[in-house]
Amino acid sequence: MAQTPSIPKGTRDYSPEIMVKRNYIFDTIKNVFRLYGYMPLETPAMENLSTLMGKYGDEGDKLLFKILNSGDFISNIPENELLEKNSIKLTNKISEKGLRYDLTVPFARFVVQHQNELTFPFKRYQIQPVWRADRPQKGRYREFYQCDVDVVGSDSLLHEVELIQIVDEVYRCLKINVRLLINNRKILAGIAETIGYPDHLTNITVAIDKMDKIGLDNVNAELREKGICEKAINKLQPILNLQGSNQEKLEKLQDILKDSPIGLKGIEELTTVFDYLKELDIKTEIRLDLTLARGLSYYTGAIFEVKALDAEMGSITGGGRYDDLTGIFGLKNMSGVGISFGADRIFDVMNQLDLFPKNNTTTTQILFVNFGNKEEKFCLPLLKQLRSNGINAEIYPEPAKMKKQMTYADKKGIPFVALVGESEMQEGAVSLKNMLTGEQTNMTIEEVIHRLQA
Repeated sequence: MAQTPSIPKGTRDYSPEIMVKRNYIFDTIKNVFRLYGYMPLETPAMENLSTLMGKYGDEGDKLLFKILNSGDFISNIPENELLEKNSIKLTNKISEKGLRYDLTVPFARFVVQHQNELTFPFKRYQIQPVWRADRPQKGRYREFYQCDVDVVGSDSLLHEVELIQIVDEVYRCLKINVRLLINNRKILAGIAETIGYPDHLTNITVAIDKMDKIGLDNVNAELREKGICEKAINKLQPILNLQGSNQEKLEKLQDILKDSPIGLKGIEELTTVFDYLKELDIKTEIRLDLTLARGLSYYTGAIFEVKALDAEMGSITGGGRYDDLTGIFGLKNMSGVGISFGADRIFDVMNQLDLFPKNNTTTTQILFVNFGNKEEKFCLPLLKQLRSNGINAEIYPEPAKMKKQMTYADKKGIPFVALVGESEMQEGAVSLKNMLTGEQTNMTIEEVIHRLQA
């Protein structure tokens, strides 16, 4: 018996109906990106592991999908090393490439590699799949698409403001109610400094970034496991639980972090961003959240996260500033900031809330019923005329029974059917049937075009 085909866990097939919806999301996001002067870019699905490793922290490195070297990759490995069964050591010798974990590190690699060809500030958008060896669960996949927009070569905070505008515009167009959370890694560094653990910034940020997933008690337990003393943990609690408006939180932080230059710098940057935003008609709620840390270790300034308000889903957009990322590849003093829209999670939210346009799944606007060879020859020029006017049109490929052709149109959600028989050919007309109302009217092809373009 033949084995039933399947796909790997954490991946999905996309039917034509789903692809039409996904393309609606991609097109909406692309259009907004273009409004702000960003240009398209693509990079390879796989990168050298030397490019990827060490850029996402220890937890991120564990989630990289590694690709085995071609050929007989085991033959050159000493037998004693095989018997050791040290998978990490062995992987380094049999795998030199991996699937990209995100689009930001490959982007930084591209900038360094092509720096002499680019005009800075360099603004690009990129919509491609990424892969993570994560445990599949609701809203979390092993293969998923990211829609990234980044700018490098400028440390102006106007870019942070621009990214917030892009978030506001994208979700307004998609009709998703969202909240944008914002923080600054410099503030987090200042907090680590203030509680006496400046060298434990990564451990602290990785822990508190899980606050909304595991709760405060478990965050504190993780901090203890990482070697943070009880006194420091107690000192951290009121900071993480700061209440009030964004302005009030910043004022309280000003006092708490008064002895931390890096913390005060983060406060200054966020204050500047909020001051710019006062001049703009931003509809999205923006909240300063001190538990927002974003675990990726390359962030150095502002960090963002966006959550849907009307659906149960994790972050659907996230990003931040990464002053040091290109420096890892040898290009110093190249500040960058970007944000990534999670297309798969956005799709799930829109499906859950029924936000896709009702006519969005229809690709064919009109189907010509096939009555035979003579009618086919008559209809082909009409189809060409419709398509030249931007109308999606097709003809049933064979003169099947009328019921079968109508069922085809109905199942595909085609709104109009054209019937052209002997009398219509003699009159040079088309009998246009509205599949929703059942109304049928004789028209010229010019009138059909006008009707479908209305």
